[in-house]
Amino acid sequence: MKTQVFFLCSFLFVLLGCNNDDDDNTPEIDKLPPATQIGANTAGCLVDGIALIPKGSSNIFQCFYQLVDGEYYFSISFNDKSNGTVGCQVVSRMMEINEGNSYELAMTFEENLGYGGFYYEIINYTNIFSTNQINNGNLTINYLDLENLIVSGTFWFDAINSSGEIKEIREGRFDATFTQ
Repeated sequence: MKTQVFFLCSFLFVLLGCNNDDDDNTPEIDKLPPATQIGANTAGCLVDGIALIPKGSSNIFQCFYQLVDGEYYFSISFNDKSNGTVGCQVVSRMMEINEGNSYELAMTFEENLGYGGFYYEIINYTNIFSTNQINNGNLTINYLDLENLIVSGTFWFDAINSSGEIKEIREGRFDATFTQ
């Protein structure tokens, strides 16, 4: 129960949004932050080809790597609150994360093990897209500095909602300082 509450709280802070400026001719991939390894606290991805990056005034970016009830949890989440609320979260529960390793994102939000999620205008848990055994993805830890609490990596996944609609999350990247 403690673990479910923990993930539910992090889930609510998860969101990110798209930059849909019709006057901007910049390719969507170029709207994402650069792939760095310095603890820049940046993140972004393409959702169905549209760039999503953190925007807004509060709780727009979180990263943690924590030991809870004897298990390690890693989570990166970001949101855009500039025009409604849209978000993305990647969570992995494992023994430990390691630099250079990849982790499967093939569970659902409810299963709480290793999943990718995309959310928008969350009302009564509608508009939630999550990975599963068929629609899955991958998280790769490219850099891990436990002394300075910095983690960088990439992710991609396909997520499905209760209506069968699929969102393709691609080119996901993050460079963050994390809390323990």
